[in-house]
Amino acid sequence: MLAVENLEVVYDDVVPALRGVSLEVPDGQIVALLGANGGGKSTLLRTLSGLLDIHNGAIEKGTVTLDDAEVGGLKAAAWARKGVKHVLEGRRVFKELTVEENLRVGGYADRRNLRSNMARVFELFPVLADRKDGQAGLLSGGEQQMLAMGRALMSDPRYLLLDEPSLGLAPLIVEQIRDIIVEINNQGTGILLVEQNATMALSIAHHGYVIENGRIVMDRPAAELLEDDDVREFYLGLGAEGEAAKSFRDVKHYKRRKRWAS
Repeated sequence: MLAVENLEVVYDDVVPALRGVSLEVPDGQIVALLGANGGGKSTLLRTLSGLLDIHNGAIEKGTVTLDDAEVGGLKAAAWARKGVKHVLEGRRVFKELTVEENLRVGGYADRRNLRSNMARVFELFPVLADRKDGQAGLLSGGEQQMLAMGRALMSDPRYLLLDEPSLGLAPLIVEQIRDIIVEINNQGTGILLVEQNATMALSIAHHGYVIENGRIVMDRPAAELLEDDDVREFYLGLGAEGEAAKSFRDVKHYKRRKRWAS
């Protein structure tokens, strides 16, 4: 179990980003984290992968545990050795390297299983096998996202932290990414999925959280969040009756207050 409890994080010693956040990612499950930009989603992922310090962030209070052992002070390399891999928003592939070289970088922490892990990645992402000698910077956006995910899988992580994997991708590619996430989970990897495409995220997740202004405001099974009127209106763009919002203005200037904010 990967978990945080009553977590408070600040940037530059003064700017609060997370305020008493508690969240759990059980082994072998997909957990979706929804919320608007600036709500604290990426900060939570940085906390769970040891990347807070390079953004001048720090844990003020609370605990971060892996299998009930405190791990909140670990650096990024130590998190990776413990089997937690973070796929950053924006893909961040090494564009000058080939596809295979990018994957080899991801397999550095588990070099003994490099061959088998690469075979697994090529099975999950056949397009990467076809492009393995090509330069990563010449891949399409969807292919680069697959490469970023494949690189993280090269050390066979227990937990995969995905930050906006569908961002900027065509609907058909989003469906492919969705199916691959499900398959990765079916193979035993726990996933924390930060995703603006709430419909996609909740359709495959076991549990879901909604974060706003650094606080968890909803915490329910994913199927229940999909049916919740507030979630449908404010995150899926649907009204209480299931109809699409008439305009962006209807979504931006909420027609009724969120129940959790009242």
